[in-house]
Amino acid sequence: MEILVGKETRAYLRKKGLPDHDLYELPESKLRFPDGAQYRIEIPTVNSAETMRAALETAEKYGVVINRITETLGIMRHTDEELEEFIQLAKDYKVELILSVGPRATYDLSTQRATNTPEAGRVGYRLRGMEQVIRAVEDVKRAVHLGCRGILVYDEGLLWLLNEMRKDGELPKDVKFKLSAHCGHGNPVSFKVLEMLGADSINPVRDLTLPMIAAIRQAVSVPIDVHVDNPASTGGMIRTYEAPEMVRIGAPIHLKTGNSALVTHGLPTTKAEGVNMAKQAVLVARTVKKYYPEAVQSGKGAEGLAIPK
Repeated sequence: MEILVGKETRAYLRKKGLPDHDLYELPESKLRFPDGAQYRIEIPTVNSAETMRAALETAEKYGVVINRITETLGIMRHTDEELEEFIQLAKDYKVELILSVGPRATYDLSTQRATNTPEAGRVGYRLRGMEQVIRAVEDVKRAVHLGCRGILVYDEGLLWLLNEMRKDGELPKDVKFKLSAHCGHGNPVSFKVLEMLGADSINPVRDLTLPMIAAIRQAVSVPIDVHVDNPASTGGMIRTYEAPEMVRIGAPIHLKTGNSALVTHGLPTTKAEGVNMAKQAVLVARTVKKYYPEAVQSGKGAEGLAIPK
């Protein structure tokens, strides 16, 4: 494949071990999770224990394994009792639980963020000022103290700090950090930096093509968390039939599915929404099994899952 623009730049990228183009050839990834699996199924925006229970019960009824549940409302928005219910469900179902950092620009005094303009979106869910960084760390410590071992991070600086704390023993060594799609990253070079900062899995922006996903996989070894479907507020894409190819080119990969059942992200969720999110996960799981039957999914309680202590 020959591309005319940027030949010298592409040669330099190859020297640095980076892909020199989006990989339209869609090479198969040979990387795997610690248990040897290629993919795991994640249901994000599970923002109440009621929703989590409904989603897991529904998936189990259909014979589908959910490997990861991600909460996005924010640790500080839940009582200890609510967090303990999340954690107990994760233990009971042997599923990875990711709880999200609560302090963020959307909850802060940021007038820029409150305008809902394109400029406001650049702040995203990041942190404003050192006090909010400290509060974010306290939010993480609270979740970890209760037993959670998976944290969703929205700020690259906080990711670096939490990784330093993990290395220095200020946080347990088995805590894992997932970087959110709300950070807005979508290229191999950015993913390389995020991996260096300590991310254990990284969620790109939601609208990447398959060649773009394939190129990212060539740059990093950590799992990629790819949205298979989304609510209308972030594009409304439902890419169920692309899921088998996502697994083939993106392994190890989390197939993030179920959010097409929601209106938007980051709101409290209900039992009924949990059922509908699980049904979408069932559709994705069955599509992968039909078109890529040799693909291996992690089972319950698999090696490397951040199951609460």
